[in-house]
Formats: sequence, structure tokens, C-alpha cells
Amino acid sequence: MPAIAIRPATIEDAELILRFIRELAIYEKAEDEVVASADDIRKSIFDAGSARALVCSVDGEPAGFAVYFFNYSTWQGRKGLYLEDLYVTPALRGSGAGKALLRHLAGIAVAEGCGRFEWSVLDWNEPALKFYESIGASPMPEWVKHRLAGKALEDFARG
Repeated sequence: MPAIAIRPATIEDAELILRFIRELAIYEKAEDEVVASADDIRKSIFDAGSARALVCSVDGEPAGFAVYFFNYSTWQGRKGLYLEDLYVTPALRGSGAGKALLRHLAGIAVAEGCGRFEWSVLDWNEPALKFYESIGASPMPEWVKHRLAGKALEDFARG
């Protein structure tokens, strides 16, 4: 069984995190949408604290990462943990790294008193959908995710 280690990311991991972000974007067929730089990662995660990150290794080799932040549920009256991205590099999939990252995040959610642990997955990503179902996660088909970004966000904000 491989040795899986998970640790909080440090500012020195910014380049590694960016590499994993690009690999994830390639997998999701959205490579051209990545505009972040390593400096952006350093500023947003480590300086501003907008999110938190974990780095996972398998037998000492960088295997993947997770980026998450805390949100809030008015209905529960407490915070939740939202997983923005979880990625395991293709060569190390099946090693247990993804499940270990999710379990680690679930532990953080429980320790922080979160009422929810949520994430989104692309509807065509069958391996991920099956994996999440296997750990007891439930899809929320009644909810439709919406996004304002780029020019549409700026235009709307201006009125």
C-alpha cells in the first residue's frame, strides 16, 4: 500500500499548485480558461487568505491538491466547507490519494463545526460522479449553478 501524506500547502507550493491547476484544466477541457499565475496563487491563498490549500503526496511524490474555503448556511446558522478543486495527477489515480484528500477535508469540516461539505462536479465526469457516490455523497439535481464572470460581472455591477 502506498504511503499517502497530506499537509497544508505553503507559499513555496504556489508553482506546484499552479501546475496541478493547469493539469486539471486540461482534463476538464478548459486549459484556455486558466489565467492565474503563481503570484496570483501566492497572493490569494497565502497572503489574502481567500482560500486554503492542501498538498498530497504518494510515496514522497507530489500527487495532487485540494483548494477549499468556508462558506455559510443561513438555514443551518453555521459555516460549511466548500471544495473548489480537488485533483490527483493521472499517474497516481487509484492510489487512494483522492479519497484520502476528501477524508482529510471531511475531518476539517467536522473539526470546524461545519454543517456541510460541498463541491461541484462536471456532469460528464463519470469517474468522479461514481467515486463521489461510492463515498456517500449525493448529487443535488434540483439546484442549478449560476455564474457572473468577466465582462458580464463588470457590466452588471455598473448597472
